[in-house]
Amino acid sequence: MIEEPDIRTLSTRVVYENPWLRLREDEIERGDGSRGIYAVVDKPDFAVIVPMEDDGFHLVEQYRYTLGGRRWEFPQGAFPQGRTGTPEELAAAELAEETGFTADRLERLGYLNCAQGFTGQGYHVFLATGLTPGPARREVEEQDMRQRWFPRTEVERMLRDGEITDDSTLAAYLLLTMRKP
Repeated sequence: MIEEPDIRTLSTRVVYENPWLRLREDEIERGDGSRGIYAVVDKPDFAVIVPMEDDGFHLVEQYRYTLGGRRWEFPQGAFPQGRTGTPEELAAAELAEETGFTADRLERLGYLNCAQGFTGQGYHVFLATGLTPGPARREVEEQDMRQRWFPRTEVERMLRDGEITDDSTLAAYLLLTMRKP
């Protein structure tokens, strides 16, 4: 059975747009007839890759301008504007770009939404194993990125202690721990 939405879009207008996102404002009508506005950020889906090797993980660290500091996280990203492909192709491309690794196996762990209160953006989570090193091919925005292997116990400590604050990294790790053998 298809459920009728509780909110109907009356109009939409683009407020801001750049190569990475579009901000729009929708005039809405709720189920009770009251009206309002909703701000929505449109961004393409991305991939989060969990590169696992020797009971540990390869993380990347970079300066996150919005946070004013460097942060460790699993490799992740979206296709550049104008480029498309499957989620698996995106995961393989991001892994190679940020770490230089290619994976013999990419296992899909799931699909999640990130900030569903203001965006429909989601992300595909993949476990990467059978890693072969190679040169990283980072974008200009990633020129300060570092990559390092951490044992599982250290990653778990970093998550617990708030050293890793990236929600998609935490969610990807949770999906990994819940995966069926």
